[in-house]
Amino acid sequence: MVSHLKGYRNVKILVVDDEDNLRDTVTYNLEREGYTVAGAADGESALSEMESGEFHAVILDVMLPGMDGFEVCRLIRKKSVVPIIMLTARDSEVDRVVGLEIGADDYLPKPFAMRELLARVKALLRRDRIIRDQLESANQDEQRMRVGDLIVDLRRRTVTIGERAVQLTPKEYDLLTYMMRNRGQICSADRLVQEVWGYSRVSDTGTVPVHIRSLRRKIEANSENPLFIETVRGAGYRFAE
Repeated sequence: MVSHLKGYRNVKILVVDDEDNLRDTVTYNLEREGYTVAGAADGESALSEMESGEFHAVILDVMLPGMDGFEVCRLIRKKSVVPIIMLTARDSEVDRVVGLEIGADDYLPKPFAMRELLARVKALLRRDRIIRDQLESANQDEQRMRVGDLIVDLRRRTVTIGERAVQLTPKEYDLLTYMMRNRGQICSADRLVQEVWGYSRVSDTGTVPVHIRSLRRKIEANSENPLFIETVRGAGYRFAE
């Protein structure tokens, strides 16, 4: 058992990359941390691995032969909320946005420091465990949060606006629930990265505005004139009270 994930009997991670040397290096370092690791060199193999067993995280390269990582991520998200970190040699805003909008939790450009990847894996797993524990301990009064016609059902992890169901990625859902619990407070990008993504040190706050923009498009009647999530210039974001 990995000590920082008390409650998991066996922390299993899937590494998907067609570069054998990189996949082997990542696998070696993860196993040194105490994780059980499975590998896949292409999208079809990755999906087959996902069908064959439960994983607690996926490290997924974008540039795969045949089916690319974006499509693999999209197909995984149809069936699972497992944390996903996407890797790519193409460090562009477009790739980042596409990856996060289809459900990736994090994004790391190549080349990367192994310590950075391990820190991000650990943070995502820790955050996932905290969320699971919160759901298990939620009492009757905490099962729902509501602001106006926006309702979050914490037990079912569903979001509705009036009669309309809103489809959020796992990280968008985490971001929304955190801001709703702290509505009225100004949340800086640094704070959101630490509290929602679980990083003990701030390494990349650029993912926050990408998620905020995507979340606004889904919950706001007019994302250019938001009612729920306000931008506080120079300070961060605030959820309406």
